[in-house]
Amino acid sequence: MTVGAGRGEWWAELAAPVEALGFRLNGGFQPEPNDPDAAGLAPPVGTVVVIGHAGPKLWERFSAERGGFPGPDPLDRWTRAVLAPIAVAAGAVLVLPNDGPPYQPFQRWAMRAEAVHPSPLGLLIHPQYGLWLALRAALVFPERHEVPPRAEAPSPCATCAAKPCLTACPVGAFDGSRYGVAACASHVRAPTGTACRQHGCGARHACPVGPDWAWSDDQQAFHMAAFLDGRG
Repeated sequence: MTVGAGRGEWWAELAAPVEALGFRLNGGFQPEPNDPDAAGLAPPVGTVVVIGHAGPKLWERFSAERGGFPGPDPLDRWTRAVLAPIAVAAGAVLVLPNDGPPYQPFQRWAMRAEAVHPSPLGLLIHPQYGLWLALRAALVFPERHEVPPRAEAPSPCATCAAKPCLTACPVGAFDGSRYGVAACASHVRAPTGTACRQHGCGARHACPVGPDWAWSDDQQAFHMAAFLDGRG
């Protein structure tokens, strides 16, 4: 990247190759001294940039290249393979959510980077993308870089009186305070869980925010299969 580039230029240079792959720069933040959200990172830590994705472009790109990543966790391994050269060129350390232990607080990072909020399902909700914004990686820079200011927006859940996400699950895996993982997995494995296996979580689909950003059936099925594989 260009040495001494201004904020807008630095951010644009970083975003271009990342977005070409179907990712998006969610935003970034500068940790404070002794910041608990950076406690698991090797110092120095000047800037954390969160990378996610929304929309079909990333899945289309990954699907075309998936054959080169046989075995477990192909999406994570593909993500690392395509983002690692960008991290090296930018002088950053690449971190993925599943790197660990210790695991980094990606949800807290995301909330510091942009206007996303916890939802009753435990997922973060975005004012545009709803529950269909995924967190894929982060770039950790030793230097303090100026990043775009965090836009302020209230949580869509605050004004959602019906909260259909809490009643859509056929086995009541969500009650707003916990996630019944065992009940969810048992249902998804069963013949009665075909809709969830093939089309994705019904509770997630019930959210009225960002339905046009819902993932394709292929991507939904991929993530549901990974969910079940992770539980034996």
